[in-house]
Amino acid sequence: MGIIIKAEHLGKKYIIEHQRHARYITLRDIVMHRMRGIGQRVLHPLSPNKETVTLEEFWALKDINFEIEEGDRVGIIGRNGAGKSTLLKILSRITEPTTGKVRLRGRIASLLEIGTGFHPELSGRENIFLNGAVLGMTTVEIKKKFDEIVAFSEVEKFLDTPVKRYSSGMYVRLAFAVAAHLEPEILIVDEVLAVGDAAFQQKCLGKMGEVAKEGRTVLFVSHNMATVQSLCNRAILLENGLIVSNGVTDEVIRKYAQTWTEIMHSSLRNRTDRRGNGKLRFIEIYFEDVSRNRCPVAISGQELHIVCCFQAKEFLSINNVIFSVALESITGEKLLLFRSNHTGDVFQNIPLKGASICTIPRFPLIQGTYRITVYAESAGEILDWVLSASELQVIEGDFFGTGKLQSRKFGQFLVDHSWRVCNIE
Repeated sequence: MGIIIKAEHLGKKYIIEHQRHARYITLRDIVMHRMRGIGQRVLHPLSPNKETVTLEEFWALKDINFEIEEGDRVGIIGRNGAGKSTLLKILSRITEPTTGKVRLRGRIASLLEIGTGFHPELSGRENIFLNGAVLGMTTVEIKKKFDEIVAFSEVEKFLDTPVKRYSSGMYVRLAFAVAAHLEPEILIVDEVLAVGDAAFQQKCLGKMGEVAKEGRTVLFVSHNMATVQSLCNRAILLENGLIVSNGVTDEVIRKYAQTWTEIMHSSLRNRTDRRGNGKLRFIEIYFEDVSRNRCPVAISGQELHIVCCFQAKEFLSINNVIFSVALESITGEKLLLFRSNHTGDVFQNIPLKGASICTIPRFPLIQGTYRITVYAESAGEILDWVLSASELQVIEGDFFGTGKLQSRKFGQFLVDHSWRVCNIE
């Protein structure tokens, strides 16, 4: 086994423009601007566009170094904005690095975005041959794989339809089938598989395992650590454009979990890694028991209230608000989702300072540590969305009322059920 990918001092810089309304510009401003030169543009005071534009350098990747051997299955993990997609685009030769270089040996098939490499006006059949040609395969080689690709993708009925008319799920199925079956030496897959249904996702994971067993190399980006653990023998953890851990998958995932724990213990009010328009922001999360007293932990089988305190912007009337709370395992497996509109609760006249309270009559998760994500939207627009906003400790409880504690035996959920025995004649 030899080295198939080698990255040396890779860096990628982007220039970001920031606009703000300009104050009155004096002669001194203009003189100072001339002296500064590159870096900031100040508009002329008579310009109809009364804004200044500040240019900021943003390094998505900084001094990235690693080696990947043939047959490695490498998970690339990290929080949103860590630089994962930028790295894959450089490895896929979609974008050029600003600094450093990457050496690759063999053909690369990339699945980074829905429909990557597809021509929208061409049919599914034509795009299969187009992608094969791009990979350097002959028509005879592509024909040998054609039936396998069509069978795997499950789009045979639409094979002669232009792909611009495909649904996102059909796009993903065909794109993955093409990428995995045309025998690239390197297969690069971003988490676009989330678009497909659960059965197809499992099918894709199985195929990636087969590809790796054939001695080919797989690079896989995912937020689902259970999937990374099952598929990858190595992992690379990125944070703020830097590699902070590179090695055996389990060790790298433990490091990733530690970073989330540190983040969750920081002030929610001051978290900057959030999405939304900011018209409403979550500022604190705490838990209450059946007596509405604050509690540090949840007990399996007992009532739990998840209290999400928020602050709305002044002078804004916010209506049609839906609140959500999601629970994940500490390694990122999605377990439970509670949405207010699922129970018919869509809220009007949101107060300036308030709390959304999600009540779970009998908490169903077993003993362990879980991550809580909070989300609020109004009329389809995201107000605030904070991944892993808080941590919840759960201890074992008498879920079934038998006088016995239910410790972990199988799975992560406790569910009401009953048994009976009957005669069959």
